[in-house]
Amino acid sequence: MFFFLSKTLDLMLDPWWWGVLPLLAALVALRRGRQRLAVGALGFGVAVLVFFSLPSVSHRLWHALEADAPDTYKKDATYDVVVLLGGAVAPGGTTQDEASWGDNIDRLIVTRELLHSGKARFVIVSGGVFREGFPTEAEFLARQLEAWGIERERIIVEARALNTKENASLSKAIITQRGFSSVLMVTSAFHMTRAYACFQAVGLTPDTLPVDFRMREPGAGSSWFPRTRTLNESAEALREWFGRLVYRVTG
Repeated sequence: MFFFLSKTLDLMLDPWWWGVLPLLAALVALRRGRQRLAVGALGFGVAVLVFFSLPSVSHRLWHALEADAPDTYKKDATYDVVVLLGGAVAPGGTTQDEASWGDNIDRLIVTRELLHSGKARFVIVSGGVFREGFPTEAEFLARQLEAWGIERERIIVEARALNTKENASLSKAIITQRGFSSVLMVTSAFHMTRAYACFQAVGLTPDTLPVDFRMREPGAGSSWFPRTRTLNESAEALREWFGRLVYRVTG
């Protein structure tokens, strides 16, 4: 049930569907001679698509997601372990031998800096299978850290987690087994609030370092002209908002 809600329901709540389905309903209504209903459905569908295609709307959705991201990173501390949550690999461009990195690559870069500078002794890279027959995301992350000069014995691979809930529960098992006491979690700012709540739910209260900020100033570059790419950006932001709702409802 949880997997269905977290991975499937968000597709039904994409603003693209909110706009297109009324347009289809308008066509049906028009064929049946219900012109008033057709005009209303058409107007609603177009309005939804235009509204979520506005940069000024998308920017504020992203800013609201990131504004409450907890940041408790202690610059003078040396952590036993840093937990790097998956989400940096772009499945579309990835081959079995080489990862293609997506917009969340800052998660990996910052983690490497923490390990290289000695701010963290070990790292847990958490992420399971994202494409059948391919290495897990955790394995790709481990490979890249090793290629950047991080010793393999410092990298702990957690290769089963398929969502944030499992990132937390499976990482906790490793933390408990290894006896780590000071823990730092790294993920994108928009994802941090949900991720931290998941770690709290399994009894962990790690320090947090949000990275990969997308919109610190919602007015920057805002425009009242719609963009097709902005519709996708709005959908991604709404997906995270709905993710928070699903996780809250399911505890």
